[in-house]
Amino acid sequence: MTARTSAETARDIPEATVARLPVYLRALTGLSEAGTRTCSSEDLATAAGVNSAKLRKDLSYLGSYGTRGVGYDVEYLRYQIAREIGVTQDWPVVIVGIGNLGHALANFSGFRSRGFRVVALLDADPSRHAEQVAGIDVRPFDDLDAIVREHAVAIGVISTPAHAAQDVADAMVAAGIRSILNFAPTVLAVPEGVDVRKVDLSIELQILAYHESRKALGDQPEPGRQEQEVRS
Repeated sequence: MTARTSAETARDIPEATVARLPVYLRALTGLSEAGTRTCSSEDLATAAGVNSAKLRKDLSYLGSYGTRGVGYDVEYLRYQIAREIGVTQDWPVVIVGIGNLGHALANFSGFRSRGFRVVALLDADPSRHAEQVAGIDVRPFDDLDAIVREHAVAIGVISTPAHAAQDVADAMVAAGIRSILNFAPTVLAVPEGVDVRKVDLSIELQILAYHESRKALGDQPEPGRQEQEVRS
């Protein structure tokens, strides 16, 4: 029997489903830590904050892991999703830009518990090179190439000011990094084959501000309505 190639075994999973898989993994981890061994699709959907029909559709792309009348084995499904995402292995990560946000990211304990290992912290400011954050020395940005080769870095995190982000992304791509998480408030231009995920905290706050303003408008009476009620 011949082994199938990765192209033959690869699943065509929609991007929207891929984006929800980490949410399901987090929900399953919470259920596991609470001592839950099996759960229904409704229970998992509630824990993940989605509807059960969408969850069942998403999981159908991975295979058939549920048992009718029993539900899902929490640990088994947790492993299968983790394997699909690729976090059953240890992913080396480098963070560039060790300001306030870079410090917070370096100290985030969730990286290690979710399959990511920060191997280096880099900054172009020489005054930061004497610092140590979360037990890791801050090194010069010029060390990027050597660090990528030494640790086979897969993922780069950019937490620099916006004006420096594109140069950092270019250097990461030149060093061989093909996945970038960008916290800088700017859009990066990268070659085909390089994946970028953008996290803009100010935009997320502005979206919340929009919803708050809509709520405030909803609490106000319609124009003319209060006057009509007084007259009646």
